[in-house]
Amino acid sequence: MKGIIFNLLEEAVVERHGADAWDGLLDGLGLDGVYTSLGSYPDTEVYRIVERAGALDGRSPAETLRWFGREALALMAGRYPAYFAAHTTALPFLLSVNSMIHPEVRKVYPGADVPTFGFRTEPSGALLMTYDSPRRLCALAHGFIDGAADHFGQTAVVDHLECMHRGDSACLCRVTFHRAEAA
Repeated sequence: MKGIIFNLLEEAVVERHGADAWDGLLDGLGLDGVYTSLGSYPDTEVYRIVERAGALDGRSPAETLRWFGREALALMAGRYPAYFAAHTTALPFLLSVNSMIHPEVRKVYPGADVPTFGFRTEPSGALLMTYDSPRRLCALAHGFIDGAADHFGQTAVVDHLECMHRGDSACLCRVTFHRAEAA
């Protein structure tokens, strides 16, 4: 896994719990925590960090991945505003992942192994999204969707119709975006 993911995870954990929590988390796992954005690191390290980070809040690994995806999307919007500027809502942004974002990710982070997404719009306007990756990080993808909705002032409803964690060959989600309620 590319180091940028570890960097974003560190930022999210430090923002929520402080630098001492991040350092303690790494120490407890016996990891040195030196992750460069362009480096590649074992997937098992991020899984272990996510599990330990979730314990800080009493969350499951899936809940932690979803939280992290939401937080990471906000961090990426600050770092890479051009990816977001062309869109006014979350749906077209999400649809740009395969054609715009992932090709750029592969340029900036050589060797990046990104998931495969498929998209189909239902007559109701909901989006059917397939997610396929040997990493099985569908909860992270769900968090990115929630983060995109937040960024564009919307809410997202994501129904996991099929999931690799339940034995399906790929994940299939129905995604519906709504305007966020005014407070």
